[in-house]
Amino acid sequence: MIIYGTALLALCHLTGLFLGDLLGVAIGVKSNVGGVGIAMLMLIFLKIYLHDKGLMPKETEAGVGFWGAMYIPVVVAMAANQNVVAALKGGPVALLSAIAAAAACACVIAALSRSGRDDTAFPPAHHLEFTEEEDV
Repeated sequence: MIIYGTALLALCHLTGLFLGDLLGVAIGVKSNVGGVGIAMLMLIFLKIYLHDKGLMPKETEAGVGFWGAMYIPVVVAMAANQNVVAALKGGPVALLSAIAAAAACACVIAALSRSGRDDTAFPPAHHLEFTEEEDV
């Protein structure tokens, strides 16, 4: 059943790459634009949808969870293939978009941390003192 989680990821990955290529063609870039991000978003939405419908067994969810944990190394490996020096030489757009994206993420994280409540925190630990009772 864990292999079904991997198959679900493969389906999302291939669909994401296809949509990323279409997006690249639509904006006039000869490259995949956001294919991995599209794939991971599809995987998240499909996981939630299938879980809500009761169609995802625990073993399949474990397979999806494994690949969700592998997301960061995969993205880092794919980013290593990008030619950052050529992007910076091509113009300041890459640098400005990176700064804008980092600033937007910082603002969203700050807003979420201030507005939300933490239901996952442990309750405060109360120290109980045990005393011996004497027999009277």
